[in-house]
Amino acid sequence: MVGSLLTRGLLVGLIAGLLVFAFATVFGEPQIEQSIAFEAAQTQAKGEAPEPELVSRDIQSTAGLLTGTVVYGTALGGLFALVFAFAQGRVGRIGPRGLSGLLALAGFIAIVVVPALKYPASPPAVGDPETIGIRTKLFFLMMLVSITAMVAAVLIARKLIARHGIWAATLIAGAGFVVLIAVVQYVLPDINEVPDAFPAVLLWRFRMASFGMQIVMWTALGLIFGWFAERKLKSQFRFVRSGAA
Repeated sequence: MVGSLLTRGLLVGLIAGLLVFAFATVFGEPQIEQSIAFEAAQTQAKGEAPEPELVSRDIQSTAGLLTGTVVYGTALGGLFALVFAFAQGRVGRIGPRGLSGLLALAGFIAIVVVPALKYPASPPAVGDPETIGIRTKLFFLMMLVSITAMVAAVLIARKLIARHGIWAATLIAGAGFVVLIAVVQYVLPDINEVPDAFPAVLLWRFRMASFGMQIVMWTALGLIFGWFAERKLKSQFRFVRSGAA
C-alpha cells in the first residue's frame, strides 16, 4: 500500500506544482520584475556595472519557474505520502481526508509559517550577498526546530489524551509548541537588510505572493491527496471484504 500511496503523492505533488506555477506567474513574477528594476536602478545610481545575466529572465520566469515548482511539488508530495502512510492508524479515529488535511495544516505551520515569521522571504535587491550563507543556515535551523517541536507536540498530545481528553491534550501540547517557538525565535538573531529606499508596498506584495504560493501548495496536497487516499483505501477495504467472503 505504501508504494501505491507514494505514487499518488508524487502525482498530487506534480499537480500542486503546476497550480503554484500558475499562481506565481500571475502574482509573484510582477513583484520580482519590479524588484529587479529597483536593483538595476540602484546599481546604475552607484555607477557600478550590472552583473552578467547567466540565465535570461525569460527563461527564469517560464521554464525555470515551471521546473522549480514541479520538482519541488513532486518531491514534497512524495514525502507527504510517506508521512501519511506512517501516520495512518496512529492518529486516532480519523478518515483519510481528515488525516491528510491535518498533516497538510501541521506541515504548513511547521515548514512555512514558523520560519517565515522569523525570516520572511525577500525579493531581489534585498539582502547582502555576503550574508547569504548565514541567512540560509538560520532559516533552515528555524525550520528544523519547528518540525521537531511539531512532532514533539503531537507525541505529547497523544500521551495526554487518555488522562485529559483530546481537547485539553491538544491545547496543552499546542501551548508548549508556541512557547518553545517563541523562545527560539527570541534567541536567534534578527536579520534586517532591506534597503531604506526599497518600496514597502513592493516588499509586502512579494512576501504575500510567496506566502500565497505555499498556501496553494499545501492546500492542494491536503485536499487532493486526501481524496486519492480515501478512494484507494476504500477500494482496498472492499477487496479485502470480498476476498474474506
